[in-house]
Parts: sequence; C-alpha cells; structure tokens
Amino acid sequence: MNRPQTNIVDRPVSKGKAEVNISSFAFLFSEMIQYCQDRIKAGHELEKKLSDMGYSIGPRLLELLCVREKNSKRETKLLGILSFIHTTVWKSLFGKTADSLEKSTEAEDEYMISDNNMVVNKFISLPKHLGSLNCAAFVAGIIEGILCSAEFPARVTAHNVTVEGKKFPKTVILIKFNPEVIERNI
Repeated sequence: MNRPQTNIVDRPVSKGKAEVNISSFAFLFSEMIQYCQDRIKAGHELEKKLSDMGYSIGPRLLELLCVREKNSKRETKLLGILSFIHTTVWKSLFGKTADSLEKSTEAEDEYMISDNNMVVNKFISLPKHLGSLNCAAFVAGIIEGILCSAEFPARVTAHNVTVEGKKFPKTVILIKFNPEVIERNI
C-alpha cells in the first residue's frame, strides 16, 4: 500500500527536522562566498557581507524555533536567550549543541560560544590574500539577528582560536551586549 508523499510545505511547522544534506549545504555556502567575493575589494568586506546575510536569517529562525520549540514563548532573560542559542539554535543549524558557552572573565558584557568543528569553515579553501577570513561570520550574523530581534542588542563576531594539539582551530563566537542589556539583566 503506497502512502501519498506530502510536500515539505504541507507538513506542520511544529514537526520540522534537519533535512539538508551536508554536501548540498557545502555547495550552497561556497556559492554564497563566491557571490560575495565577486563584490568586494578587501577581505574584511567579505566577512561583513556574510554577517549581513546571516543577520537577515536570524529573526526568521527565531520565529520558527519559538513556534516549534517554545510554543511561541520568547526568552526574556539574558541567560535564557544565551542557553536557547547554545542548545536549540545550534541543534537546528548544526545537529548538535555548541561545545561551550562561557562568560568573559575580563568584561561583564561579553559571552563566548565555542564550536570545535564549525561546519561553515570545514569545506572552504581561501586564497592567500583572504587567509584570515572566518566564514563563521555568517553564523555570527545569524546570532546577532536573533539577539537583536529578541531585544538583546549585541555585536557578534567570529574568531578562530588555535588549540594546542589539534590540526584545525576552534571557532569562538564573541557576543558583546549593548550596555542597556546588561543594566536590564542585573
């Protein structure tokens, strides 16, 4: 007995699954980078373009995940939204939680999310003049879009951090909240 196939558009929003093949994602992401690379003059502009692309995705992803995971309830506490990003958002984007969420010891308004094997940096080879480029700027843009949409304005950047004994660096997403966010959550 053949069951009729349902179109992805006809499925309920609450029953979504990660259905993107890694090779399809890698191809699409490399095309995004090539598209941006053709429209820039310097390497830091490429990170800005990737961040801007991610930023436009953030509010939409927040809405979708709030409907799917939280029954349309949004986080109102700083640690709640950070935990939501560390677990729910990361699982939605990468199929696993981030490796760590830490508060900076040097600044009250900074938090870091670490991923030891960031998929957006995995399949990218760059020319020497773009050697310091971190493609995780796209993910940083998504997180910044989520935070700003959730009324936790922040500046989010991606950094490569060398880990002794490992071939590839880990990616640290640095979140620096605006002063009013910290004042509101004390």
